[in-house]
Amino acid sequence: MNLFRFLGDLSHLLAIILLLLKIWKSRSCAGISGKSQVLFAVVFTARYLDLFTNYISLYNTCMTVVYIACSFTTVWMIYSKFKATYDGNHDIFRVEFLVVPTAILAFLVNHDFTPLEILWTFPIYLGSVAILPQLFMVSKTGEAETITSHYLFALGVYRTLYLFNWIWRYHFEGFFDLIAIVAGLVQTVLYCDFFYLYITKVLKGKKLSLPA
Repeated sequence: MNLFRFLGDLSHLLAIILLLLKIWKSRSCAGISGKSQVLFAVVFTARYLDLFTNYISLYNTCMTVVYIACSFTTVWMIYSKFKATYDGNHDIFRVEFLVVPTAILAFLVNHDFTPLEILWTFPIYLGSVAILPQLFMVSKTGEAETITSHYLFALGVYRTLYLFNWIWRYHFEGFFDLIAIVAGLVQTVLYCDFFYLYITKVLKGKKLSLPA
């Protein structure tokens, strides 16, 4: 495992922790897209169906379990524990426009036409666009709390570091996964506008605002 992947994993873990702490401490999930969190839960579950049949390392297993557990905990907080604070009126992105196309794409473009491979490829594609409901919600409300901005920024850093991870692996290991790289590029591009706003506003102590 190279440094870029390790730092990417830490950034991903930081994003998840920030989100959980935000919800728990404020006793509110206002500003958080439940739809994005459901999509992330689907992504982690489908991607790691072979968790207990294909052992890679203790590190990989532990991180995977943490990601899955935290994803479902977040979904539970939004739709059960703090349901009264969930802003469903602004969380209106049509997720079927993400799930259906990525499912079809996974069926058509994959490394091997087998059920398990298709189920592995599907979350790769879905994960690249799962953040869209959250970004759409921020655009609808016109602003994001600072802690929510930190969460989104940490996720963006995670995806950016993983692009460097793929470059490292190709250069030093000869490993090249076009599906994962393209999906990662798509996801990183989605964060670009947010990165600019985060650096120019949030880091200067201002509340992040987006045009509605």
